[in-house]
Amino acid sequence: MQLAGKIKDLSEKYRSYTAEVLGKMIRVPGFSGKEKDRCEVIVKLCREAGFDEVYIDGLGSVVGRVGHGPKKLAFDAHIDTVEVGDRSQWKADPFGGNVTEDGLVYGLGSSDQLGGAACMIASGRILKELGYDGEFTIYYTFTVMEEDCDGLCWLYLIEEEGLKPDYIVSSEPTACRLFRGQRGRMEIEIQLKGISSHGSLPHNGVSAAYKAARAALAMEQLNEDLKPDQDNFLGKGSVVVSMMEVKGPSQCSVPDEARLYLDRRLTWGEDEEIAIGQVGDYITKALGEAPYKVYMPNYGKKGYKGTDFTQELYFPTWKTEEDSELVVSSRNAFKELYGQDLVPGPCVYSTNAVAFCGRHHIPTVIMGPGDVEACHKPNETTRINDLVTCTAFYAMLPYILK
Repeated sequence: MQLAGKIKDLSEKYRSYTAEVLGKMIRVPGFSGKEKDRCEVIVKLCREAGFDEVYIDGLGSVVGRVGHGPKKLAFDAHIDTVEVGDRSQWKADPFGGNVTEDGLVYGLGSSDQLGGAACMIASGRILKELGYDGEFTIYYTFTVMEEDCDGLCWLYLIEEEGLKPDYIVSSEPTACRLFRGQRGRMEIEIQLKGISSHGSLPHNGVSAAYKAARAALAMEQLNEDLKPDQDNFLGKGSVVVSMMEVKGPSQCSVPDEARLYLDRRLTWGEDEEIAIGQVGDYITKALGEAPYKVYMPNYGKKGYKGTDFTQELYFPTWKTEEDSELVVSSRNAFKELYGQDLVPGPCVYSTNAVAFCGRHHIPTVIMGPGDVEACHKPNETTRINDLVTCTAFYAMLPYILK
């Protein structure tokens, strides 16, 4: 196909440009909730690329637009990062954004998830150069606060800004593979009560610590008992006791309060009601009484714009069917470009898709540059070859999708 050849050639032509765009974003720190300066850089980069419209929404995310068709296609990249961690473990400046001799871009966020953002900007530039005038208005969302609360940014875009695309492509790192679903997750807090007494007379009290220990073992059993989804596409859910805290009047007292914090991963068919009910049932059986409280906390931090917008720490499971228009068109677009068929698989980590597909049921796929194995660790990199491939895919898809 002649168009595929043009797009491949332009993606290769802009190889150095895309890597440079990535480097410019890396060099401006953008920790979760503190992305203001990086967002200003992205606005400038989108305008320089010739986008038809660029603005910052009420929560702080950058939204770019190319085209004016009746249907809406969005590409998403979160542009916040985790903290640096122990800087002594980095071989070079984590904010250097340098290109290495072996074809990598080095720096914090290069894979997670600024590489995808760079491809989005480059693909928008290609579409403008090609004079794209198809049936899609294409939105490029450079979203904030994902590392703190995945999907919050998109709940705001959909529910407060009124942006609800027909299809969404997440550019999270997949090493240029195609994903069409992921397990959900939620956070659960368990509160247990005991009766305090002097440490020399423990028989006069009821230890919340021992209750917590039995509750933790009950969660271990629950984890073993969880079953995979019916078609075993996403696999089984899981539950992990990620934190325990015990309190009492003093170091010389039987503790009367305990708290357990759970990370619960949800497969297809599991939701927050099922998960909380299971936790309560297993702990009740282990303790011989119901726990004092089992609940799902809220996320309540404000971003750099100070906007008050919260959600429960519940991130639903999502899946786009293999025969859906978006999955089929994504496979066809890649085949037109590279002659290879991408067999879609599941994503193992959580993404903003928990909001736009999990909550709002917008058909979604994930494809982006870089490796999840490089994320959240020192010496993060992404391959420039991946940037070229994903840039071409993002530019091709609007021509194939119906």
